[in-house]
Parts: sequence; C-alpha cells; structure tokens
Amino acid sequence: MADRSWWRRRSVRARVTSIAGVAFAFVLALASVALVVALRELRIDGVDTNLRIRADDLQSLVESEPQLEAAALASVRDTVAQIVGPGGEVIAATHASISSVRLAPNPENEHTFTSTDIIVDDDVFRVYSRALSDGGVIHVAQSIDDVNEAQAILIGVLVVSVPVVTAILAAGVWILVGRTLDPVEQMRAEVASIGADRLDRRVPVPVGDDEISRLARTMNEMLARVEDAHRRQLDFTADASHELRSPLTRIRSELEVDLAHPDGADPTATHESVLEEVGILQRTIDGLLLLARGESSSVGVPVDLDDIVLREVGALRAQAAIGFDVRGVGAAQVIGDELALTRLIRNLLDNAARHADQTVRVEVRTGEAESVAFVVVADDGPGVALEDSERIFERFVRLDEARQRGGAGLGLAIARSVAEGHGGTVVLRPGSPPGATFEVRLPVR
Repeated sequence: MADRSWWRRRSVRARVTSIAGVAFAFVLALASVALVVALRELRIDGVDTNLRIRADDLQSLVESEPQLEAAALASVRDTVAQIVGPGGEVIAATHASISSVRLAPNPENEHTFTSTDIIVDDDVFRVYSRALSDGGVIHVAQSIDDVNEAQAILIGVLVVSVPVVTAILAAGVWILVGRTLDPVEQMRAEVASIGADRLDRRVPVPVGDDEISRLARTMNEMLARVEDAHRRQLDFTADASHELRSPLTRIRSELEVDLAHPDGADPTATHESVLEEVGILQRTIDGLLLLARGESSSVGVPVDLDDIVLREVGALRAQAAIGFDVRGVGAAQVIGDELALTRLIRNLLDNAARHADQTVRVEVRTGEAESVAFVVVADDGPGVALEDSERIFERFVRLDEARQRGGAGLGLAIARSVAEGHGGTVVLRPGSPPGATFEVRLPVR
C-alpha cells in the first residue's frame, strides 16, 4: 500500500515517462536478443553451407584416390578436414594436431555440430560429418571464431545502445507529455486564480477537438453555471434587501403608531393594511425564490398548453371584471415542466388582466412545421413604449402609473426565465397598439 501510495503521488508526466521507459527497454531487449540469435543462426547456416560444399569436394577426391595421403587434403582450403576409415582409423587429416582426434561417431548419413576438441589456434570449430559408401567418414570443420567475435561485438553495441536509445525515447516522451499537459496545467492555474469576484474568467481552450479541448470547453461551461448561480445569489440578496425593506418598514411604522397612540388607533384599518403588506411580502418572496432557483425543463413530460391557458383563463374570469377572447386557442403540446409553464402563462394573463381596459385576447397554436408552439397574450390597455420593450422583463421594473396597478415587478421576469429554461423566448411584439401583445415561443420537442 505504501509503494502504491508513493507511485500515485508522482506526477502524471513522471508516471507516463516511467511506464514508457520500462516498455521501451523491455521491447528493445527482446528485439536485441532476437537480433543476436537470428544473426548467429544466419552466419552458422552460411558456415554449414560452406562445409557441405567442401565435403562434396573432399568426397570426390577420396573416391578418385582411395589411397589418399594427408598432403592431398591441402586442396580443401580454409577448412580442417579428417578422413576416417571403415575401421575407425584416421586415414588423413589437414593438421597433425587432429590426426589422432576422433571428431564424432560414424553418422548414418550426415551430422553437423560445434566442437572444441580441435586444437588449432584455440579456435572453436563447426564440424560437418558425412558417411561414405565404404563405411568411412569425412569430417570437415571450419572455425567460427569470426562468428563469435561478430556476435560479441553486436552484443557490446546493443548493451550500450539499448540504454541510450531507451533514455532518448524516455526523454522524448517526457517532453511530449509535458507539452501535451501544458494546456491542462494552464487550465489548472487559471481555475486556481479564479475567485468569487472574478467568476467571469474562463480557461484557455486549445485549438482542435481532442480530449483536452473538450475538457476546457466543459470547464468553461461549468464556470458559466457557477457564475450564473453566484449571480442569482447576489441578485436574490440585493433584491430581497431592496424590496423587503419597504413593506417591513411600513408594517413596523403602523404598529408603532398604534402602540404610541392607542386612543386614536383603528385596529381594523391597521390589520387590513398589515395584511395587504404581508401579501405583497409573500408574493415578492415567492417570486424571488423562483428566480433564484431558475426554471429549467429538466422534467420532460408532455404538457398541453391549451389546457393550461383555458384553466387559468377560467380562474381569472371569476375574479376580473374584463372579458377574455379565447377563440384563437388551439391544440399545442410541448415537453417540459407543467408547473413552471403554468406559472409562465399565469403571469402573462395576470399582467394583461391588470392592464386591460375591456378584453384580453389569447391565442395558442403551432407553426414552422409544428416544431414551435406559440402562446400570444394581448390586452387593450395603454401599451408599452418601444424603449421599454426589454426593460419590462427586468426585476422590479415598474413603468408609468398606467401600467403599474399592483404587482411587485417580478411576473414578466419570471415568465422570461421559465421560457428560456425550456429553450424558448418571451418578447413584446413591437408596433401592436392598442395595448401590449406578448408572444411566447417554445420548442415542441
């Protein structure tokens, strides 16, 4: 466990380089052994071929001169030769030192082997033996010291070159891994330097579409979500401190006045005023919490927009003294969060009902090859100036007296938040007098 912990404490660069170095050394060692063996076998095969040729020449000589003398073997160049008679006696040999050496038992046909019994210049010989028709044997031998020397030189070169090549390759891996991980280190350093006051910063994205580039983009998306959550928290704190102070101040003032002058207090009027302020506080807090959470379509269920519109219109008809035109409501279904979409439509209808003079017109339909659902809510009230068409969607924005009858200024901000969470939009149609016309676009899928 301690060894494994030590290994895990090493950097990725060091671990990759170590593994690559060991792998390189192992592969090069195997390749070196295979090379040495293959080259030796190739050289030995060459020697054996040469010995067979010399044996052919010597056999022809023996068959043409049955009483062969040792001097006659001088024609067999670059080899050591010995002829053994049928009785096992040495008939002739190229060197006196091997005239009494029995190189091998009589073979049935032919036999090749390596021998150190031949004492000529302390060399190691490769011996080829062939049986003759009369029962004798021809032994032909050739020194393989040049083969052994070449093998020793090759081994020496490989013993030096394999570590050097392994070190060069490991250094190359170290540099390559370092350059590959440089963007990761830059991202780490950038993220480490990002504080709560600099959440707008992003990590550098390398060129390309490899794993590191995708990691950088994912980290930037995560930072964007963190920034959005932090912004929501700050907005909630600022909005709450701003909007909750006034109702609480009014409630406290009325209660303090009643306590200071109990004889002139009107408990009923005070209770009604406090209850109204509490209602404003409750609506404001609900809206702030909804905006702080943010609305998204993470719950993907089929939602019938026409059913929501008709249900909400029915509820408003029992409270408002205006008419509702729902002849343009048709079937339209989207995938999303039914509660959030209900809040979106309810806020638009409440806003239109507060500002309408006589009628609110509502439409629901699909368009663009049935890929988009539209919800249109229009009132015949005083309308909205062109320069305020975007400002009305901000939090706690109230326009002139004609369009601020009640409300905390959060309804349209919540409606836009819900629509954007479902991949849609809410806009105020330009140039649509009289009144204001709001259009919601939501993707069907």
